[in-house]
Amino acid sequence: MTEIAGKTVLVTGGASGMGRLMALKMAHLGGRLIIYDVNPDALAATVEEIRKRTGRWAYGYVCDVSDREAVYGTAEEAKRTAGPVDILVNNAGLVSGKRLLEIPDEKIEAVIAVNVLALFWVTKSVLPEMIERGSGHVVTMASAAGLLGVSRQTDYSASKHAAIGFTESLRAELKKDGHTGIRTTLVAPFYVNTGMFGGAKTRFPRILPILEQERVAERVVRAIRKDQQELQMPFVVKLVPVLRVLPTNVFDRLLSFFGVNSSMDEFVGRSGGNPADESVP
Repeated sequence: MTEIAGKTVLVTGGASGMGRLMALKMAHLGGRLIIYDVNPDALAATVEEIRKRTGRWAYGYVCDVSDREAVYGTAEEAKRTAGPVDILVNNAGLVSGKRLLEIPDEKIEAVIAVNVLALFWVTKSVLPEMIERGSGHVVTMASAAGLLGVSRQTDYSASKHAAIGFTESLRAELKKDGHTGIRTTLVAPFYVNTGMFGGAKTRFPRILPILEQERVAERVVRAIRKDQQELQMPFVVKLVPVLRVLPTNVFDRLLSFFGVNSSMDEFVGRSGGNPADESVP
C-alpha cells in the first residue's frame, strides 16, 4: 500500500474543485502538499486552508503546466523547498464543450497542451527521483470520455484517450524496466459536479449519475492508498470496454439511447474559462 503520511504529494490544478479536495484529504492523512495552479488567489486561499484545517504545511506555486520550461523550473524550486515528490496527481484539465468547427484553434491547442503535454512535462520532472529511490506513485485523472468519443468533446475526448494511453504505457515501461516500487493509478469517472462541466446532463441518473466531487475525491485517495491501478466511476463505466465489441452502429445507438451524445447540449462550463480540476468525461 502507498503510505501518505510523511510523503510529499504534488497536485496539479489543485487550487479548486477535485484538486483542492484531494489535496485536503491527503494533508489530513499526513501528506506534505505541493500545489500547482494558474490562479494565484485561489492557490493562496487553498494553501492557507490546508494549513488551518490540517495543521500541515502546504506549498503553492503559480505554474502553467502546459509550459515545459515553467514546469521544469518550478519542479526544481519545489524540490529545494519541500523535497522530492513521492506522489504525483496529474489533475489539471481544460474542456471546450463545443462542436469541432466551433472550437477556436487556440482553444484546441490549449486543451491538448494542458490535458496531454502537461502529463509528460510534470511526470518527467519528478520521475527520476522516484526511480532513484525505488518508490513513488503517479496518478492520472483521465475520464470516461477517454474510453469512448462524445459529441462536443472532440478535443477533450481525444486528450483523455491520450491520457489513458500515456498511463498504460508508463505502467508497462516501469514494470519492464524493473521499477516495481513505482505505482500508477488511472482514474476515469463520468461527469463530476465541480463546475468544470456545468450544464452537462444525464438521462438516467440512477445508472449514470452526475458524481459528487467529495465522493470521487475520497475514492481517488483510497485508490492511491490501495495501489489500485484503475478506478472507473460509476460501475457502468467499467462496462464500456466490453460494449466496444458491439458493431459500431449498435454501439452508437446505445450511447444515444442513454443520452451520452446529448449530455453536452446545455453545457456552460466554469465561468472564466481557466484551467480547472479534472472533472470528466
